[in-house]
Amino acid sequence: MGDMPIGKLLFRLSPPVMLALLIQSVYNIVDSYFVAQYSLTGLTALSLVFPIQQLATALATGAGTGLGILIARMDGSGDTAAQRDAIKSGLWLGVFDFALFACVTLAALQGYFALSSDQPLVRQQGVQYARVVLAGSLGLFVESHCTKILQARGNTFVPMLAQVTGAALNIVLDPILIFGWLGAPAMGVTGAALATVIGQWAAMAITLGAVCRNCDLTGRVRLHLCAGIYRSGLAPIAMQSLYTLYIVGLNLILKQFTEDAVTVLGIYYKLQTFFFIPLMGLQQVIVPVLSFNHSAGAEGRVRETLRWAVGISEAVMAAATAVFLLAPQALLRIFSASPSILETGVPALRIICLSFLPAGVAMMLTVFFQGTGQSGQSLFVTVLRQVVLLVPLAWAFHFAGLTYVWLTFPVTEVLSVLCALVFYRRTPFLSKRRNAE
Repeated sequence: MGDMPIGKLLFRLSPPVMLALLIQSVYNIVDSYFVAQYSLTGLTALSLVFPIQQLATALATGAGTGLGILIARMDGSGDTAAQRDAIKSGLWLGVFDFALFACVTLAALQGYFALSSDQPLVRQQGVQYARVVLAGSLGLFVESHCTKILQARGNTFVPMLAQVTGAALNIVLDPILIFGWLGAPAMGVTGAALATVIGQWAAMAITLGAVCRNCDLTGRVRLHLCAGIYRSGLAPIAMQSLYTLYIVGLNLILKQFTEDAVTVLGIYYKLQTFFFIPLMGLQQVIVPVLSFNHSAGAEGRVRETLRWAVGISEAVMAAATAVFLLAPQALLRIFSASPSILETGVPALRIICLSFLPAGVAMMLTVFFQGTGQSGQSLFVTVLRQVVLLVPLAWAFHFAGLTYVWLTFPVTEVLSVLCALVFYRRTPFLSKRRNAE
């Protein structure tokens, strides 16, 4: 990480991670497609479960990212003994996080769905799906931690293989368990949830096996390292957790217009993952690169890493913007959209996609702050994007009509990226360099 040209390094490390997550995003679309064929109320139920799943992913991947940062820093400093302890602590932390999260969310399910929907069938299907996914989410938590351990040590192939295997298994099992193909019982949305859990456990088996074969597991669980993992992962945990909270907030606002608007928001989040999840993969790659080079004092390579990351992200976001602007109806019809959903969804997608280009810059700057020891700035920008601006602006704009609620997205992203650029200009080593010049 300290010698290879940055462009070559990113194009070597990024494709496996981005491909794995891209396949995972295709699964999200396929999963919702099959559920929509089974029942449109089921699609609405999945839209309401989505924030809960994102909250689980936030804790799992956020703590995993913190673990990866810790391991990369120890690798850069050559502290192998502490690295062994960090790996052991991180693995057991995944089990603890699962137990805590599953207990809390399962207890709160009935109240959450009672608040989120007025339709009894939507609430019933949402609870059925969520119970299975949450009770079986050990696979998600342990796999996320194992993936970050492997990535921090330069192994991106096994995590890609695990994600591809899990997603492929999920896609194959979806129609079998939902509709009762090949003699299986027709389980509806419960079948979709079971397919998700089986895919996650398959991915966990692959990554955990690789960690057991290739890592020294003789370390001990250290509470101060567990605390360090959470500190290093605070920004991504907050980023994705707040993302969950703002979806819940938006759902409550949109519910005042029509449940079709809630469904459209759920469809949008399924569609945008096709472009945003690969960028999250790029974030996962550049964080250890930034951390390693910043710890080693190679600030020139830190700046170059950011330049490459922003260039790649803006290319992806430009393509996403073009697709959403030019083909919103085709995107919505993937889910057998009704005329009322098309009427609501077409203008929504065209307005929301105006936020993509500034969002790409903001995403890379937040992980730049994270990888260079500026977690406070990363957290501030995240909170600004997803709490301070988005939901309050949506609430204020909803008095003017539904169209203005969708405008919340581009307005929020522009204001957030301006704030992030101010923080970037004040980065300590950049300020010293400008003063020296």
